[in-house]
Amino acid sequence: MSDTFLGYLLSVAALVFFTTSTLVTKVASDHISLSLGFLIATFTNVVFSAGALAVQLAMRSGGVEWNAQAFWLFAAAGAFATYLGRWFFYESVVRFGPAKASIFQVSSPLFTALMAWVLLDERLTPLVALGMAMTIAGLMLVSYKPGFFSRRKSAPVQGSSMPVKATVHERLLQSVLLLGLGSSLAYAIGNVLRGSAVRIWNEPILGAWVGAVCGLALHLAFSSDKRQLFSRFRVESRSGICLYALIGVCTISAQICTIGSMRYIPLSVATLVTLCTPLLVFPFSHWLFKQQEEITSPVLAGSALTLLGIFIIVLR
Repeated sequence: MSDTFLGYLLSVAALVFFTTSTLVTKVASDHISLSLGFLIATFTNVVFSAGALAVQLAMRSGGVEWNAQAFWLFAAAGAFATYLGRWFFYESVVRFGPAKASIFQVSSPLFTALMAWVLLDERLTPLVALGMAMTIAGLMLVSYKPGFFSRRKSAPVQGSSMPVKATVHERLLQSVLLLGLGSSLAYAIGNVLRGSAVRIWNEPILGAWVGAVCGLALHLAFSSDKRQLFSRFRVESRSGICLYALIGVCTISAQICTIGSMRYIPLSVATLVTLCTPLLVFPFSHWLFKQQEEITSPVLAGSALTLLGIFIIVLR
């Protein structure tokens, strides 16, 4: 098996894990709030990756060769992707819906490619760049929903028809452009940091665990209602907790596969493949949640364009 083929295989595995987590989230969000679910999933990230690391070390003949530079790169990647990226993304999902949030997510490979070119001298051939452009355009078609560009109206004061003048902080949180691009940029920075780390320290499981620990620590440090979150564990649905734990297992497994693939294929290509979740989410959602997802002509056209773009990249 060639290194390139292994890289694509790992990125496809990450795509499957991310798709599974997205589908489970549709069910889990009906049982437990997103804030508590985020904490459960991130905590599961840490526990599951620690277990996977223990198994890996037990099967090895030697230990881990320490690399401080890569360690801190993985930690910084956790701060950007596991904490900031998820926060921006979930905030945009809650405020503007999954359609708008997902469209901005597909710009992440472009930011990744640009930063990898500037910082790592990673260049893409014109044919691969064309395939990426076609894939991103196809994903935008798949994710697009009517009314995407409609403006949100300010909420009026209770008992009054006059809108409230929002503070600077509120205006920032009401900006779909800021939250969407903030999430995409944070994930892209995290991807470049992970790719840089795994190429000098081939420890994707350890790197994923370090990033998960950093992300969880930041979440606990900056969460304003952490005491209430912990107390709610006793009264929350056990099935909801299990579902978010499953999401945590899927997301950290996807991260491990993504980090592993970045050692063998360009960072932007690895990121692009793992972001093709709409290709799987839409048909499976239509099958599992028939009344919630509709497969339209733009979805079919976008899927075809995306598959053609991936075909060009793989068989370049």
